[in-house]
Amino acid sequence: MTKPATDDTRTGGRRSWLRDHSELGVCALLLALGVLVLTDALTMDVDIAQRGPVGPRTVPVVVGAGLLVIAALLAVDVLRGGRGQAEAGEDVDLSEPADWRTVSLLAGVFLGAAVLIEPLGFPVAGALLFWGAAFALGSRRPDRDPLIAAVVSFVTYAVFNNLLGVPLPGGPLMGVL
Repeated sequence: MTKPATDDTRTGGRRSWLRDHSELGVCALLLALGVLVLTDALTMDVDIAQRGPVGPRTVPVVVGAGLLVIAALLAVDVLRGGRGQAEAGEDVDLSEPADWRTVSLLAGVFLGAAVLIEPLGFPVAGALLFWGAAFALGSRRPDRDPLIAAVVSFVTYAVFNNLLGVPLPGGPLMGVL
């Protein structure tokens, strides 16, 4: 006589199946990104005159369709039992739990930079972003890190704003730079 499955057995089985098919999360992300890109491309207002078959919508439509195709192919592969292989040089210990403190600090730094870029400008917000990312990733050199972050941020601003012609918000430093 067989024992009926308990809730623990079913939950453990479901968890095990999800763990074995975790790549489906990547498929879902690619699918969502593809839908977003296609929606954006197809609803884009095109005010310029188009010459020939290639216009401003062409590349985003191709990229969005490619994302959808890759998501579908990857999902089929995962459901057929395919698994991603770790690289030979990869030194990640999968038995260790994720470092959520670092992830949270990095997410906070990125969100903070996104909020501060408009009022403070890219040079200041970028310096805070680079310094905060270095801190979150383990650097504890208060004498060196802010200086390197400021130099990287100002050089990035100068390259994009002055050399490449991509306008970045200068903030209060706009007149100085």
